[in-house]
Amino acid sequence: MARMPLHDGVTYGPVRSRRLGASLGVNVLPAGHKVCSFNCTYCQYGWTQTAARLSPASFDWPDTSAIAAGVAARLEELRESGAALDRITLAGHGEPTLHPDFGGVVDALRGLRDRLAPGAALAILSNSSTAGRPEVRSVLARLDERYMKLDAGDQDTFRHVNATALRVEEIVGWLSAIPDIVLQAMFVQDGRGLIDNASPAAVAAWLRAVVAVRPRAAHLYTLARRPAWAGLHPVPPDRLLAIARDVRALGVPAFVFD
Repeated sequence: MARMPLHDGVTYGPVRSRRLGASLGVNVLPAGHKVCSFNCTYCQYGWTQTAARLSPASFDWPDTSAIAAGVAARLEELRESGAALDRITLAGHGEPTLHPDFGGVVDALRGLRDRLAPGAALAILSNSSTAGRPEVRSVLARLDERYMKLDAGDQDTFRHVNATALRVEEIVGWLSAIPDIVLQAMFVQDGRGLIDNASPAAVAAWLRAVVAVRPRAAHLYTLARRPAWAGLHPVPPDRLLAIARDVRALGVPAFVFD
């Protein structure tokens, strides 16, 4: 498995995503820096440095006009080539909702999508860490699709997998207040049992969180690229399928991507 390099521009792809089809990625993160509020052991971009996790405002973020110009140019190219596009997805090498003008970025992308790619959905991949902020929830509502991270339902597993000081109960409460979301969950294990959110106890706690959040659907997947911590391993496909069956038993559609 190879680790993903940081993106060197505003757009990348369209990527043939396991979950999102032909997806044009939009990277609103500072050039050359992974800026994220989590430090997930499985991250395909490597570890988050302390400053990037605790002081995101100290970085040089791309301004909204530069982001809009980059996306417009790429959408024009795709339209001229006749390439199919299913989604325009805010993601990149970090947490996109940390952008200081997140609302302005989303509004600009909506206008570009309506004009240049009206058949594409405007989506976001978020780690859910900012979902408690009313201003962020307001902007999330202006997107077509919200793929929100939740890898654990208990604090110990959450801390080991995602390495954040946030409380998992807080995130579950925030997500339960956002309608029409898709939960995305990465299931991983290590060889020593220190990190395992696919264990029966961890899954039981996560399923209780799913009940509380009431998502539209859940996307389950495991490692496909080299993680930040080399000791992690993918979860076997049969285990992912078993977790998906448990989710469906709750009345929530669940999809496995391996």
